[in-house]
Amino acid sequence: MNTSEHIVKSYDDELRKLTSTMAQMGGLAESQLAAAIQAVSRRDSELATSIIAGDARVDEMRNEIDTLVVRLLALRQPMALDLRTIVGALRIAGDLERIADYAANVAKRAIALNQAPLVRPVTAIPRMGALVQAMIKDVLDAYIASDADKADAVWARDEEVDEMYNSLFRELLTYMMEDPRSITTCTHLLFMAKNIERIGDHTTNVAEFIHFIVKGAPMIGARPKGDKTTSFAMPADDGK
Repeated sequence: MNTSEHIVKSYDDELRKLTSTMAQMGGLAESQLAAAIQAVSRRDSELATSIIAGDARVDEMRNEIDTLVVRLLALRQPMALDLRTIVGALRIAGDLERIADYAANVAKRAIALNQAPLVRPVTAIPRMGALVQAMIKDVLDAYIASDADKADAVWARDEEVDEMYNSLFRELLTYMMEDPRSITTCTHLLFMAKNIERIGDHTTNVAEFIHFIVKGAPMIGARPKGDKTTSFAMPADDGK
């Protein structure tokens, strides 16, 4: 193998390693959310604690991706599709890290929720989580396959997440007004729901980046947002 062929093969190997690490990070973020939803459904504080501890591994993978991206940009001077792929990986990794952060926040709330009496609306959290988890799976499949159409389909589903969040938000408010004893429990559920809704937003970000990587142009049109609760200033949990 001559020097030129070696350089090309080495470059291709590094790109494959970047894609592989991205897929692993995405899969870990998805599994963190799935486990967090299980911790809520089963009232399993031990599982929730393991999810919180596992968030550190996602952060490590983000650092690995940052290092790979810097190396590729500095040494390979990529252009066109390769440049979009490399820069896009940096942006997508940031969204995947936030997805895992929000999953850890759901786990933290699950531990607190397990100390309180069970209320009926808790069953809506797993339904909402399952919808967002399916979006994450599909967007990761779209990333691996460089499938812009599949990414676009995920992008369009964000409105469904918002509608489910709006419905749960109204249900929980009604529940709290009818029974003030449920306020603490319902507040934890509200924060959980908002964290899951934010995971949906970050998944939609990933879909937008995939579209840009594949097509070389941003999506046309406004993002399909349906969150009607902004006037209540209901935040997601920030930090870790």
